[in-house]
This record gives sequence, structure tokens and C-alpha cells, in this order.
Amino acid sequence: MLLTERALTADDATSTALLNCLIREVCGPEQQVWPDGGHLVARLPRAGVVLRTGLARPPAGPTYRLAPPYEERRGDAWIPASWDRLADLVAGELELATGQPNPEFLAQVGDSHGALDAILAARREPQDDRYLESEQSLVAGHRFHPSPKSRQGSPGEWLRYAPEARARFRPHWLAVRDDLVAEEGDPRAFAALGGPSVPGCRTLPVHPWQFSLLAGNPLLRDALARGLVRDLGPSDAEAVPTSSVRTVYLPDADLFCKFSLDVRITNCVRKNAWYELSGAVALNELLPEVFTALGATLLAEPAYRSVALADRRLYEGLGVIVRQGVKHLPGTPLLAGALADPYNTLLDDLPALSTTDGALAWWNAYVAQVAPPVLRAFLEHGVVLEPHLQNVLVCVDADGMPVHAAFRDLEGTKLTAGRWDLAHLPARVANGLTYAPAQGWNRVVYCLLVNHLTETAAAVADLHPALEPDLWKAAREHLARLDHHPQVRALLAGVPLPAKANLRTRWSRSADRGAAYVPAPNPLSAPRPL
Repeated sequence: MLLTERALTADDATSTALLNCLIREVCGPEQQVWPDGGHLVARLPRAGVVLRTGLARPPAGPTYRLAPPYEERRGDAWIPASWDRLADLVAGELELATGQPNPEFLAQVGDSHGALDAILAARREPQDDRYLESEQSLVAGHRFHPSPKSRQGSPGEWLRYAPEARARFRPHWLAVRDDLVAEEGDPRAFAALGGPSVPGCRTLPVHPWQFSLLAGNPLLRDALARGLVRDLGPSDAEAVPTSSVRTVYLPDADLFCKFSLDVRITNCVRKNAWYELSGAVALNELLPEVFTALGATLLAEPAYRSVALADRRLYEGLGVIVRQGVKHLPGTPLLAGALADPYNTLLDDLPALSTTDGALAWWNAYVAQVAPPVLRAFLEHGVVLEPHLQNVLVCVDADGMPVHAAFRDLEGTKLTAGRWDLAHLPARVANGLTYAPAQGWNRVVYCLLVNHLTETAAAVADLHPALEPDLWKAAREHLARLDHHPQVRALLAGVPLPAKANLRTRWSRSADRGAAYVPAPNPLSAPRPL
């Protein structure tokens, strides 16, 4: 069966995301949220405004299933609260809480709402390939981000490259004179892309959106005029944009290209910084033995290539990383984010989840494939994976039962400071590859438990609501096998989980690497005897 979508509007998705953030980062930590029958009520602590939303079922752990209507209390009455009214209220509360305004915030929320409207109008018919369909299914985006679909530019500029619109396009090929090529790693990775052959040059794929953004660069224009760089036009092969927008999959070559895009998407401008290009290749050389020992897959990033012109913007803007494909993986890979997304029916379509017993068995298989490699990588090897829902592929058999997990994106992968010898790397590269131990643990626990397993458990419970307590009991049993580590014992003892504060990070305009965390309920804790 092909993935289908549940009813979704830009208004409701924007309202839900704003309220999810508000409850997690503001009302929840200040104990200003409570259930009331079939509703969830939240009070803005400083503005004093009381909001109410529908509640599909009682919350379990750090996630909610909110539903319309979204309302604001006026006197003794509840009146509708539109998405833009909610955005105004959130902005007012954050300004009172921080003492700092953010004139960009409302525009970003509005841009995200407008982008979702455009995506819904442009979305094409489903495709036959279930893996590709899962990559392009995240129409509403991050449920705990205030502006999950915000991106620079007008829809006329980016819809043709948008995974949510089920886009496909042909990358551009450039031919770069041999002495002006910058690269590290195995050059055979680029040969495997199957580009044209130009004597005295090496070929470089480029995202057509990025090529248009760089078209006015004087140094690039001069290089093109002098024949140092040649525009060979569109590729013969189609590329399929994946959930990250800038990383595309080329099915014929079974490879990914992670392009630079000088465009802000959600939080960040999506460029490949020079130290990230080198860092990916460095990690690719350091980590294979670790993942062999873990019995897990980390998709390799064997090489990058760019142009060595005297302009860092061009070096980074034309830098592209080649990533290993998916056809070597067992079963059918599916994006974890698609499995957890409440707006599509991918889980419904997996036969293994058709019964309560089957769903519990599915969950046990899922946790066994995903959680132990992530925790052991950190605790035993000092490797900080970033296993959020867009960075994990879960491979399933014909019934949809998980049989393997593949992790990806070396940009988000870090090493624990002090555990690895990085003296052979430039200082800026080494610094970009490391986290302090506490910072790395917060990232692992947030991505694995709050962003990933909590949302996946909620999606399973959407099918079988009575099962949710058993899901967390089962997850606890899996983690208990690692309870010889004190960090795991603390999780099992019920310490609050660190939830990345996307709303506060957007408000403060901080870099994602420096994001703050707020405490969130921990569903792993065992019930305590009375």
C-alpha cells in the first residue's frame, strides 16, 4: 500500500506546533498546564492568558496529541484563537520572560504557515518507491518547532526542489580545471555519480537553486568567462530531494549528494562550512570500526569536492559531500520521521502493527535496533550520534517488522572531548567535531528519547491507545541491559529528560549547537510503590 495523508491544514499544523512549544518550554516547566476532561489547558505565566486545546488522549511522557479547537479564555467564555493570534501571544510571553524582543519571530511563523499552504497546494501524487515516499512525507515538519517550514525565498523559487511537494530535478554539472579542485577522501565516490568526462577537469555536481544563488558572484562569473569552470548543464540523472531539502538521492547511482544551500531553512543557513567538509571525511575514516563493533550501520561519507577559488563563500557554497546509498541495507529502509508523523498513515500500512500484540512486538524490535547502538556509541566509544527522526532509517521486512537501523549525517555526529586523539586535524576541524561530555549526553538523550522514541511511541499508541504504558515498560527493559552505566541508571530512576528548546532558541536567535534544554517528563521511570 502507498502512504496516504490524514487531513492537514496550515492553520491547524501551525497552531499545534506553537502550542507544543509553549507547553514544553514555558507552561510545563512552570507547572502552568493541566488536563481538563477532553482538553488541555495552559496558562501563560507572565501574560496571564489562559489557552485551551482539544486533547486526543491523555499525554504520556513529553509529548501530546493536541487537536482543534484552539481557544482563548475571555471572561467566562472560550473564544477561538487563530494561529496568528497564538503566535502573537507566544511572542508577548517570551518578551516578558526574557526582557528581549525578537522582531523576526512573527515573520518566521508567518513564512512557515505560508510555505505549508504552498506545499499542500503543490503536492503531487504518491510514488511507488516506499523509501522515497517516506523521505518526502514530512509535510508539516517538526511538531515542536515554532516555524518548522520557514525557508528563505518565495514558493516560486523553492517548490520545484521541495521534498514535501514530491519534487524531482536534475542537478547541474560543472567542470572544474584540475588545479582548481579542492577535495578530500576517495575521488572514486564522485566517479560513481556518473557525470560527464572533460579532459583536464573534474566534474562537480551543484544544486540548481544554489547555482542560481551564486550566479552574481564576481569571482565565479570570471571563472566561467575564462573557462576555469565550465557549466555543463543539467545532469541526465534525476535527483530526489530528501527530508533535509538540500541532501538529494540519486537512485541510478544509489548515492546521496549533500549540497550547500545559502538559504535559511527552519533554524540555519544550510551551507557546508569548510571545517564541516573536512570533518565529514575525518569522521568517515575514524568511525567504521566502531559501528562494526556495534552491529549497526552509519552511512559513509567518503569524499567531498569543491572549487579552490579565492572566495570562501564559493568554496563552501559549491562544496558537496557524497554519501553512501541505501540499496545495500537489508529489507526496505523507511525514514523514522515518516513512521512517527501523525499526519500520514505509514504505520497503519505496516501489517505487523495490525494487532495489539503485533504492535508491541514491532516496538520491541524497533527499540532493539535503534536505542542500544546509540547509547553504546556514546558510553563505550565516545561517539555522539544525532539520532533524531530525520537522521535514522529503519529497515523493515515484508510485514513491516524492523530488522535493522542505519544512522546518517556526519555533520551532526560528534566525538566526546578527551576520548579521541584529533591532533592530526586542523584545530578548527577538531573543535567542530567535539562536544563536552555533558553536552554530548544531552544531545544523545534528547534526540533518541524525546525527539525520536517518544514520538514513535505516540504514533504506535495512536493505533492502539491502551498500549502506551506497555511501550515504555518495554523500552525500559531494553535500556536496563545497559544499567551498568550510571547515566542509564539515572534515566531509569526517572530524572527529567533534556528537551531541546527550539522555541527559546529561535527567540534568542542562538546557533543550534548552543541550544538550551528544558526538563521534560521521563516515561522510563518505574512506578514507585506507595
